[in-house]
Amino acid sequence: MRASIVVLMAVLITTGIEARTVKPVLHGQHWVAVTGKPLAATAGARIFHAGGNAVDAACAMLAATSTMFDVLSWGGETQALIFNPKTGKVVAINALGVAPTGATPAFFRERGLAYPPEFGPLAAVTPGTPGGLMVMLAEFGSMSLAQVLAPAIEMADGYAIEAQSADAMERFKDQLRQWPYSRDLFLVRQGEAREAPVAGEIFRQPDLAATLRKLTATEAEALAGGASRRDAIMAAYKRFYEGDIAEEFVRASREMGGLHTREDLANWRVYVEEPVTTRYKNIDVYKLNTWVQGPVLLQALNMLESIDLKAMGYNSARYLHTLYQVMNLAFADRDFYYGDPYFPPAEPIAGLLSKAYAAERAKLINQLRNEPAVKPGDPYPYQGGRNPFLDYLDRWTNVPDEARGLTPPWQLAGRDADADERTFRLGTTTVQAADREGWVVSMTPSGGWLPAVIAGKTGIGMSQRMQSFVLDPAQNPFNVLEPGKRPRATLTPSLALKDGKPYLSFAVQGGDLQDQALLQFFLNVVEFGMNVQEATEAANIVSYQMRDSFSDHVARPGVVDIRKDLPSWVRDELATMGYTLQERDRTSGPINAIYFDRAHGTLWGGSSDFGEDYGLAW
Repeated sequence: MRASIVVLMAVLITTGIEARTVKPVLHGQHWVAVTGKPLAATAGARIFHAGGNAVDAACAMLAATSTMFDVLSWGGETQALIFNPKTGKVVAINALGVAPTGATPAFFRERGLAYPPEFGPLAAVTPGTPGGLMVMLAEFGSMSLAQVLAPAIEMADGYAIEAQSADAMERFKDQLRQWPYSRDLFLVRQGEAREAPVAGEIFRQPDLAATLRKLTATEAEALAGGASRRDAIMAAYKRFYEGDIAEEFVRASREMGGLHTREDLANWRVYVEEPVTTRYKNIDVYKLNTWVQGPVLLQALNMLESIDLKAMGYNSARYLHTLYQVMNLAFADRDFYYGDPYFPPAEPIAGLLSKAYAAERAKLINQLRNEPAVKPGDPYPYQGGRNPFLDYLDRWTNVPDEARGLTPPWQLAGRDADADERTFRLGTTTVQAADREGWVVSMTPSGGWLPAVIAGKTGIGMSQRMQSFVLDPAQNPFNVLEPGKRPRATLTPSLALKDGKPYLSFAVQGGDLQDQALLQFFLNVVEFGMNVQEATEAANIVSYQMRDSFSDHVARPGVVDIRKDLPSWVRDELATMGYTLQERDRTSGPINAIYFDRAHGTLWGGSSDFGEDYGLAW
């Protein structure tokens, strides 16, 4: 009886009968713009109405969200996938900052730290978002930097702050007081009961406004001198990373105990890359390489492709168990093999994405119970090589085992759901943009979230991404801290093509949650026939069995978030399979997405009801 009810529920969802969503689908003929706040989506709409393409609009939304401290800021990192309709290709943008000079394992061990700190100037990699924005705009946009930054400059001059950012400033005021430029910017009523701004108050950032105007002034000067649009934008790029802005950033960082040097900023580069990809049935899915967790989604899809998920029933116990086990296998590989591909050793990405390797990994799925002792596999034979780290692999574990001396030093007792919520969902936003000419942008910018260190008179909030490094190669030999190296981040935009044309563009914020939510969103559309809005709002599960990419890098095998309306019989089955259930009001994550309706030549935008994300369309 229970199984038939589950199947009936799946049928109701997949056929659209009585389907209900909190937000409506966005329908557009000309463009869609979706991001973390309605105000930032309006910035994208302004650019579209002024004749810009999706890249121009995405850059304007990125600038606006960074200015709003929409759980990120200007000194963070940006990564994107762009579909170029002129070439029919997907390109990747790698604008993740690098560890500064002097940031070594020994430096942090001498200070009694198992990892770089969660907050403060010693948590900061070099700023990536300004460079990422300018390179994307220069290479693929159509407008000037001045046009694209105009909404953000207006906001830096003063905008009506929303409750989420204002309340975060108040919540973190003790940390913000540690850093003089942060204290003076965020705590506008120092000494009063509430020191941060209140919702609706005009929040002003004169130093940031001055920095952004320096960039547009440099562009204008270059244009007046006869430079091309591209070269003028790159002149502004050079001023940020090599000129007076870089000088002040470095001065302030070192004043507050940071390690940044002028050379660190001057030597940093944005990479325009080939993405990695796999085919799921007849859909080509694109992700960023191993400098983020993006290949996790591709590995999971490779394992799931031969399984009849639809027959299991949407969110049945068997379906959820299968997803959890596949994610365990993929994330274990992430935790051991992913890192900066521009530094040795070379990540075994060909083996990791091999369909044959996926088939072997899928054989490890225990159909009856959760397997807490899942380990990374060995992808090297699937690319014709030999694993140089078998000793590390043999000793690697997420499971405490004191008898064998394998208790991971990062395995913390007594961690609760509130800690999970904080570390999984502290920062990041997403940007989704598409236009009728065929440009598509999927972006997951992050870093510099509150409590952010403001870098002197630049007004720039510094990144906190260095905490994602490890100091011990036995944990992950590919992600060991080294100056000039990118930490393996969680940030993971997605694009999918069908018959060589855009099919889905989707992304979500939320640290280690991201590819879990995106996997389930994708299956909701492809396997269960949901429209893009239904799929963004649908109930997901969230696993904590992988190592947290932040702070203490803890793993909690068997712990899973479920939505509170999951039927009791499904809960009971999951509990008997070894899961510890944590109930949440919403579990989708703030997914933003665009679906491309080829039958009608229109765009469908979706934005989940998890957070304050919203979109506009025309």
